[in-house]
Amino acid sequence: MFMSWSSPKSTDSNQPIDKPALLPQVVINTRPVERAAPLTEHLQAAGMSVIDMPMLTLEARPITEQDMGLMRQWFAGDYQALVIVSPTAAASGLSVWQALEHERQAQKSSENASQQKETGFTGLEAPSRLIAVGEATAAVLNDAKLAASNYQVLQPLIANNEGMLAMPEIDSLQAGDKLLVWRGLGGRRLLVDTLQARGVHIDSIAWYERKMPADAMTQYEQWQMQFLAQQSKQQATSTAQPKPIVIVSSGTAFEHWEAIVKTVAAKASESNKEKIAGSPLKLNDFAYVVLGERLANMVARQQLSYWRVEDLAPATILAAIHSPIVDSM
Repeated sequence: MFMSWSSPKSTDSNQPIDKPALLPQVVINTRPVERAAPLTEHLQAAGMSVIDMPMLTLEARPITEQDMGLMRQWFAGDYQALVIVSPTAAASGLSVWQALEHERQAQKSSENASQQKETGFTGLEAPSRLIAVGEATAAVLNDAKLAASNYQVLQPLIANNEGMLAMPEIDSLQAGDKLLVWRGLGGRRLLVDTLQARGVHIDSIAWYERKMPADAMTQYEQWQMQFLAQQSKQQATSTAQPKPIVIVSSGTAFEHWEAIVKTVAAKASESNKEKIAGSPLKLNDFAYVVLGERLANMVARQQLSYWRVEDLAPATILAAIHSPIVDSM
C-alpha cells in the first residue's frame, strides 16, 4: 500500500498495520537549529514532547572567484532559470545579487555624473526565472523586495525534486539551455541528473556545507539515559512506551544519526562503567518521518519503520504521524 503526504495532506510505506498509532510521547526533531522552531512548536501544540536534536549545522563556505564568475554570468542573463533549494542558500545568494546590483547602479550613476543626477539603489530585477523550493525559501526572496524590484518567485506544487521537474518552467528546458542552482554542498541529484540527460547545462554554487554539530553525540547520550530511565519506570507500572519518532529531512542528517546511535550503543555495550537503565537503543527502536523517495529507500533498506512525506510543512508532518503506523520489516 502506498501512502504519501504533502501539504496540507503528504507518506510512503510498505506494510500498513490496521490499528492506528498511539500519540507518540517523544518526537526528535533533527533539523538544523535555524529551521527547527516552527515544526517543534507545531508538534508541541499538538501535545507531543519534542526534543530538538540537530544532526546538521550549516557552515558558510568561502565565496570563490568561480562562484562570482557564475553569479556575473547569471546577472548578465546567461541562464534560463535559477533554482534556490533552501532559505540559507537564498540568503547567501541574495546578498551577492544585491552587491552586483549596487555595483551596476554605481557604475550607471558614475556614467550619469555629468548630468548632475543622483542615482540611488532602486531595487532588484531578476535576470532569469526564480524557482524556490518551499515556502521558507521563497519568503527570503520575497521579504527582500523593494518597491521597484521586478521579479516573481515561483514554487513547485510539491517542494521536492519531483515537484520541480513537473514545473513548466523546468519541464520546458531543452538541450543547450542553462540552469543555475543555489544550494548547499551535495543533494538534489535527481533534478541535476534528469536535466543533464536532456542536455541542459547546469551550474551550481554551494554557499554552505552541512556538518555534524560538535555536541550531537553528547546530547543524544544524555537524552538516551533520561529516556531509558523513564521507560524503566513505565515498564514497572506495565505502561507501554511507544517508539520515539525521529524527523529526518536529508540523507546527510540520517547518516549522522545512524553513526551516533550505533557508536553510543557500541560504547555502552563495551563499557561496564555505563550506568544505563536498560539496553542501549538501536536504529529500529525508533520510527522515522523522512522526506522524499531517497530517504525512504535509505530507511527501508535497513528495515526501519517510517512514514514518507513530500514536504516539511509542520501540518504535513503532523498528519503523517497521526496516520496508521507502518512497519517495513
